[in-house]
Amino acid sequence: MASGCAQKVVLITGCSSGIGLRIAVLLARDEQKRYHVIATMRDLKKKDRLVEAAGDAYGKTLTLLPLDVCSDDSVRQCIDSVKDRHIDVLINNAGVGLLGPVESISMDEMKKVFETNFFGTVRMIKEVMPDMKKRRAGHIIIMSSVMGLQGVVFNDVYTASKFAIEGFCESMAVQLLKFNVKDPTQLPLQGVERLSMIEPGPVHTEFETKMMQEVAKMEYPGADADTVRYFKDVYIPSSIDIFEALGQTPEDIAKCTKKVIESSQPRFRNLTNSLYTPIVAMKYADETGGLSVHTFYNLLFNFGSLMHITMSILKCLTCNCLRRRTISPD
Repeated sequence: MASGCAQKVVLITGCSSGIGLRIAVLLARDEQKRYHVIATMRDLKKKDRLVEAAGDAYGKTLTLLPLDVCSDDSVRQCIDSVKDRHIDVLINNAGVGLLGPVESISMDEMKKVFETNFFGTVRMIKEVMPDMKKRRAGHIIIMSSVMGLQGVVFNDVYTASKFAIEGFCESMAVQLLKFNVKDPTQLPLQGVERLSMIEPGPVHTEFETKMMQEVAKMEYPGADADTVRYFKDVYIPSSIDIFEALGQTPEDIAKCTKKVIESSQPRFRNLTNSLYTPIVAMKYADETGGLSVHTFYNLLFNFGSLMHITMSILKCLTCNCLRRRTISPD
């Protein structure tokens, strides 16, 4: 226990692997022991990697609870099992991806993405926010994506789910300011925002790697041959180039999240990779929307070879150094 102050209770969804696992471990192994981490996952049989990474923090500053964000009952039972239902920081990390020509994706598959990425996050906020309002204290953090700010071809449904949560949180942040939901350990500050979006670009996770391998081999019934060819022969190679050149690690995202938690005035939006700032700015520089649409079209279909060379050079020049310098939201 950190001397002189109580530990913050931090509940994190989606901790069996990737970003959620790394956030849980980083906070649980905090040298000052400022956090008691409640790491959740749908299936506790998948806990082994988290337990191993947590080391001696497991059972001390880190505990596990089962949680399916797609179930009202599971969400309620999970929060009810927390002492006094008291949560200082809620980190909504659970999410699923979906990639490919939209003609080949069933409506049920699309609904599953929204059920986790959007409604799952809303479910968690609805369950935790009332107590935060009563206490006028707390911090809600959402793992969004740069795709919640800029659409990406062949990621139509995933992008839509992130746009949805961005819009929801923009609206919610205004209300929370009125309730002055803040960190009780900090001095009162004008304009404190206690709802924060973490917006990574490409992140090297097993989830992403496995998905890329699978989609390259899949058939896409319902999609015409040209669209499938553009997807497999143009988009996927370009996407792999971008991941290799610009991709961050789950540890990078965890460090950024920890900085947001510990900031006295956390930002509402936190791009983890500053290399994406010009891309986002370009979208808002042209009210017609044509600039960003045509730029991405040309990069993908007209200047694909040039982009491949550029990404290769950038990968050599950065040697991970540039990417490591982009993790701070401050």
